Parts: sequence; C-alpha cells; structure tokens
Amino acid sequence: MLILSYIILILYVISIVLIFFYGLAQFNLLLNYLKSKKQSENAPQYDFEKGDAYPFVTVQLPLYNEKYVTERLLRTISQLEYPKSKLEIQVLDDSTDESVIQTQELIEELTQTGLDIVHIKRTNRTGFKAGALKEGLEVAKGEFIAIFDADFVPQKNWLLLTIPYFKDAKIGVVQTRWGHLNRNYSILTKIQAFALDAHFTLEQVGRNSQSHFINFNGTAGVWRKDCILDAGNWQSDTLTEDLDLSYRAQLKNWKFKYLENIATPAELPAIISAARSQQFRWNKGGAENFSKNAKRVLNSDTISFKTKAHGILHLLNSSMFLALFIMAILSIPVLFIKQRYPQFEYLFHFLFFFIITSILFFISYWFTYKSIHGGGFKNFIQYIGLFFTFYTIAMGFSFHNTVAVLEGLWGKKSEFVRTPKLNIEGLKDKWKQNSYLPKKLSKNVFFEGLLMLYFSFGIYSAFYLGDYSLSFLHIMLSIGYGYVFVQSIAVPK
Repeated sequence: MLILSYIILILYVISIVLIFFYGLAQFNLLLNYLKSKKQSENAPQYDFEKGDAYPFVTVQLPLYNEKYVTERLLRTISQLEYPKSKLEIQVLDDSTDESVIQTQELIEELTQTGLDIVHIKRTNRTGFKAGALKEGLEVAKGEFIAIFDADFVPQKNWLLLTIPYFKDAKIGVVQTRWGHLNRNYSILTKIQAFALDAHFTLEQVGRNSQSHFINFNGTAGVWRKDCILDAGNWQSDTLTEDLDLSYRAQLKNWKFKYLENIATPAELPAIISAARSQQFRWNKGGAENFSKNAKRVLNSDTISFKTKAHGILHLLNSSMFLALFIMAILSIPVLFIKQRYPQFEYLFHFLFFFIITSILFFISYWFTYKSIHGGGFKNFIQYIGLFFTFYTIAMGFSFHNTVAVLEGLWGKKSEFVRTPKLNIEGLKDKWKQNSYLPKKLSKNVFFEGLLMLYFSFGIYSAFYLGDYSLSFLHIMLSIGYGYVFVQSIAVPK
C-alpha cells in the first residue's frame, strides 16, 4: 500500500509540474505578445498600385462531402479581388456523395464568368487532405498557394492583404487569424471561439514576434510553392499535415508571417460530436507531430535554445491533456493518502503550482480576450464567466483528448475524420437533419459518464474526510464531464 501511495504521489506531482511549466511558457508568450504591440511594421511589401507585378496565385479548396457549404464557398472565392489573368482556383473534390454533381454544375456556371476554375476529382482519398493538396500542387499554375477549408468565408480583398508580404523572398507562409461566424450560437461555440482566439493572438503572435516556430493552421493562409516543395511537400503520416509541413519548412529556415489584424471568418462546430472529431484529430495529430519532429527540432543547429524550448512545448500542446487527466484521476486517491500518511503532507503543497498555472492562464487569456472584445468592467465580468466555463468544459474533454494523445504517441494510425460543416446561418434549424452527422456515439462517452460519477464521489469524499482542499477542482471536473456526457447523448429535435 505504501509503495502504491508513492507511485500515485510521484505521478500526481510530475503531472502538476509539467502543467506548471506549460503555464510558464504561455505567460512568456503573453510577454512576447505585449512586447509585439510596441513593434512597428516594417516588412517589405509589394505595392501593386505603384506598378509592382501581380504574382500568379492558385487558390486550393479541398472538399469532402460538403454539400451544405460548397455554394457559399465557391461564390465567395469567385468574388476575390485579384486580376483574373493571375488567378487560378482548384476545387480539390474527394466527395463520394451527390455534392459532386452540385459542385460540377456550379463550377461550370462560374467558368462562364471568365474565372479560371478547375474541378479536380480523385478516385480515392489516398493521403486524405494532404494527398488532395499534393495532387493539386502538381498541376498548380501559381507561384503562391492560398488554401481555404469549405467553411471559410474570406473577405473580397483577402489576397490583396496577404500576397504583398511575399516580397520578402524568405517568407514561406502568410497566415491570417480565424474569425467565427457563429461565435454566439451556443456555450459550445463560445468556448471554442474563446480557445481559438487565445491561440490566434497570444500563441501565434507571441511566437512569431520573436521568430519562434508557429504553424500554418490548415486554412486561411498562403504558401509559397517553392517553400512547400523545399520542405518535402505535403505528407499524410500525421493527422495534422499543416503542423508537420510548418515545422519542416521552418527547420529549412523559411520565415512565417502572421497577420493578427486580418480575421478570416469561418464556422465553428456547433454540435458536440463535430467538436469531438475535430478535437480528436487535432490532439492526436499534435502527438504524432511530437513523435515525428521533436528530435529534428532538438538536433537543429540553426535555431536558438529558446526557440527549441518553445517548439518542443508547442509540439507537446496536446499532451498537456494527458498530464491534466493523470492529475485529475489521481486527485481523489491523493485525498485518502493524505489522511492515512500525514508524513507526505508536504507533497500536497504542489497543488499550489496548479493554482498558479490557472492564474497565469487567467491573466494571459484576459489580455487576448481584451484585444478582440475590448476592456472595461462589463467585459471583464463577462470574461470571468467565460474563462471558468471554458476551463471547466476543457477538463471534461480531457479523457477524450488523452485517448487521442496516447494513440498519437503510440503510433496507432486512424482515418482522417472530417468535421461536418452545418452552414447554420443558411439552414437555420434544418442543420439538425444534416446527413453528415454521426449516427452512433463515441465509445468514450460511456467512460465520460463514469468519470462524472467518479468526480462526484470526490466531492462526497471531501465531506467524508473533512478535507476540502480539492473540492473546487472536483466540482469543475464533475460539471465538465457531465456537460460533455449529457451533450454527447442528447439527440437534436
């Protein structure tokens, strides 16, 4: 029993310390972010109004069974302000349903307007999205490759705002911030927007401003074609091919330009099954990229120690869910160990590091929230509620994301599961009959229901033992898992 207690306490402490170091890294990114606001923009840019030649651009639109959003996407892209003689649009269509016909008819209509738009259909999904992008690249006419997922709605002047930065021959990628068409649709969309806003402000700016590695976010960005080829082209051995190519490119000393001030609107997953599939893909892909690229980062002799440290922590982002889950699951046995072996009480003070980490996150996310929504007392009060809602539900996703991380670290391969696009704005409530929604529950849902009960037992244990030091944590975990469980089994009506 004593040996088991040692093991539990050691794992508990290690998990808290790992989370703490991640919190310190996030706070350092905040300092970088604030420092960046004092920097002036001096990057060289093409000035098309003064006679600089427009470079040829290919816009790639990877599709897979997107009948609800395809028309919105194609009509939006067809309105981009850029010389038609210098613009090509590739519709990379891997669809297997009736949307192929709908897309073909729409492309034929747009072709009549003089648009250079091609419909590239594959007979299989080899390599999934990475395979489609790679195949399209082989015949792309453009020197630069802009990529948009099916649910994105870029503004008309998007290319005119991004392409000029490629005047610097070392720039390999220009990435824009994601906006959110349906931010206020539900609690789920609000917390997703909250988390993504932090990534696209705190993390992307914090890293890019200090020349640390950032990632192309899979969409709403432009690649220099030569950069893609020099870095080894698109590869499909991870579920986050965008992160993989980003690291390979930066290890080849290509520079990335991040534009926080340009928001490209897109649709957030509005139902939890869609959010689950997206979260699983991102977190598993992140772990796969750690396995694939961490050694390359550490062995590089062209980047600084600090860039290496941030790079490794970036690749470990998803693995923080594993540390969080271990800490949470062991927190209840820890209460009983504390009662039985008071000589170990000094180890329980490590919980203070988790509290500090939470405070660091609270401070960091406030500055990024304020940058988008503005400051003031009213916004701060709204922020407090949103932060704790986000923190609680993120804990509820920790088991699901931990499974994804472990699969990624173990090298278990799985299919690229697309996130269903709903086009809520256009379909109103009819999205509930969306034919792409999964028909069966994830097997993880059952365990999330048990975890809700497990952490409810943790709340009871506080009263039983007279020790309330972990009560707030267990309340958040119980509510978080309860939310995820109930939302996952709920059937839209």
